[in-house]
Amino acid sequence: MKKILIPTVMMLFLAISCETKKEESVIDPQPTEEFKDEHNAKNSLDYVGTYKGVLPCADCEGIETTITLNQDETYTSTIKYLGKSNEEIKEIGDYTWMEDGNRISAEGIDTPPVYYFVAEGKLIQLDTEGNEISGNLAKNYELMKQ
Repeated sequence: MKKILIPTVMMLFLAISCETKKEESVIDPQPTEEFKDEHNAKNSLDYVGTYKGVLPCADCEGIETTITLNQDETYTSTIKYLGKSNEEIKEIGDYTWMEDGNRISAEGIDTPPVYYFVAEGKLIQLDTEGNEISGNLAKNYELMKQ
């Protein structure tokens, strides 16, 4: 009986000691706020350049818009109301990055600020409070980088 008991106990001990232990993950699955804010359009995208598009217009065929963002946080824009006038309205001003680093406020000399979301290869015009425009025409508020 002892001959059977000793090898059985040894086998049981060996089986228990060989059981693999589940290691805890070293990577935190919930990124910290500091990590979430690290990458944004301002520090990750090549946003400097010229953007063009035709924005919706309530009383014309569209607003042909060109805006150039410069490295020194200045911009130039040209708009033309299609089907209404051939006159081009030019504006020069400064833009500032909003706290999230993904939106800018373009402020002209004589005009209220215009807000844009800076995305890869495009600017998306936002509403007068800096929020995303929703609805059927939302895709029409994009200016593509040239």
